[in-house]
This record gives sequence, structure tokens and C-alpha cells, in this order.
Amino acid sequence: MNVLVVENEIPAAEKIVRLLKETDRSITILDVLETVEGTINRLQMKPQPDLILMDIQLDDGLCFEIFETIDVEIPVIFTTAYDEYTLKAFKVNSVDYLLKPVDRKALESALKKFKKLYYDNKDPLKRDFRQLINEFRNQYKSRFLIKIGEKYRSVPAAEISHFLIRERNVFLCDFQGRDFGVDYSLDQIQSMLDPRRFFRINRDCIVNINAITMMHSYSSSRLQLVMKNMSKSEDFIVSRDRVAEFKRWVDK
Repeated sequence: MNVLVVENEIPAAEKIVRLLKETDRSITILDVLETVEGTINRLQMKPQPDLILMDIQLDDGLCFEIFETIDVEIPVIFTTAYDEYTLKAFKVNSVDYLLKPVDRKALESALKKFKKLYYDNKDPLKRDFRQLINEFRNQYKSRFLIKIGEKYRSVPAAEISHFLIRERNVFLCDFQGRDFGVDYSLDQIQSMLDPRRFFRINRDCIVNINAITMMHSYSSSRLQLVMKNMSKSEDFIVSRDRVAEFKRWVDK
């Protein structure tokens, strides 16, 4: 059985490869890929895998962009940090999913399910990922469209340092220190963003984990964040009631 592993975290990829080989000696690992682009290119080559183990968040975007770009009829077992309730609809559309960190028992169960659905059927298993893509597209955004004068520009979520309310307006701030007004409330934006990457530290600000360079203790059991390209006129303070949750989020 030929397996393609799509995972951008090296330790996680190495563990999955090791568990696959230990679980079934007949498995051949075709490739281990880290990006959407690399996976698209590989899936247009031969030999084709019988099964794909795929993480959702890859180095250059969400894995669902793969299914939007090319037709994929190969069964997929997703690996993810999402909880079971978020993935209730997800499970219906894929062979299975594995919560990270992946363990041997869960992997063995997923492989048994794959073999039952795929090898024990006369017709190859074909999955329609359109519903899955739409469901997760509604979960969070991968880019924001902003207007600059009479022109428009798309800003990937990965390039956004933080969102901030200033004088009753909401601004998107990128890693170059540029600010752009957006037509969403901060509550709306919070519901659109990947909660693994973004956190609302107080009523007026949402930050990207990759934009935080340092954290300091602040008065009244709060935290002050040092951000990349931070304006001296802006303070990034984690409110007292969110400090405990923020620390858990950072420590994931």
C-alpha cells in the first residue's frame, strides 16, 4: 500500500511515518510533503498513493486549497489539532481524522476503516470534498480583501500581525507595520480566524502568535506583549480575565 504523508511539522511527520511502518510493514511511504503547492505537484505524478495522511494547516496555506485546485479521488485521513465537536461534519466526508498528537491505537483504527471502505469494496472509493471545503471555508478565512483608494489588495492571514480598534474603526495591521481599514467588527473577525493562530487579548485587539516577540508581567496580573513592528503609541495588554487562557494558547 502506497501512502503519501502531508505534514509541515517535522517531528509530527517523522512520528507518523514511524507509526505507519510499525503498524503495517506492507506500507510504502511515497513522499513526505510540507506544502499545498508541493502536494498539488506530487498528486499529478505517478505512482499515485492509495491513501493520504494530511494535516490541515500547511506551510503555504490550508490543505483544502489542494482539493479546490485539482480533482482528488484518493482517500484521505486528516491529522489535526481540532477537537471532535468541530470536526463532526468533517468526519462524514473523509475516511477518518486523527487528533494530534497521533497515537498508534488511533492510527490503527483509521487504517482498518480505510481498508474496509477501500479495499473491501469492488469500486474504488471516491470522495467529494466540496462540502468539506465549504464547511471549513466558513470556519475561518485564509485572506482578507482590502481597498486602497480605487484599488483592491488581498492580504493573507499569515501576513497579518494583529487587528485593532482605533477611534471606533477596525484596522488590519501587517508585519510591515502598515494599517488598512476593514469593514468587519472585531467580533466578526474573531469568528473568521483560525483560533490556533490568532487570539483576542482584550476588547480591542486580536494578535497573531507569530507577531509576538516577548511577554512581560504588567500591573493587576495582566501581561504586556511586545510585537514585531509595534507602534510606540500602542500598548498590547492581555486583559486580566484572559491571561490564563492566553498562556494555554501560547503553550500549545
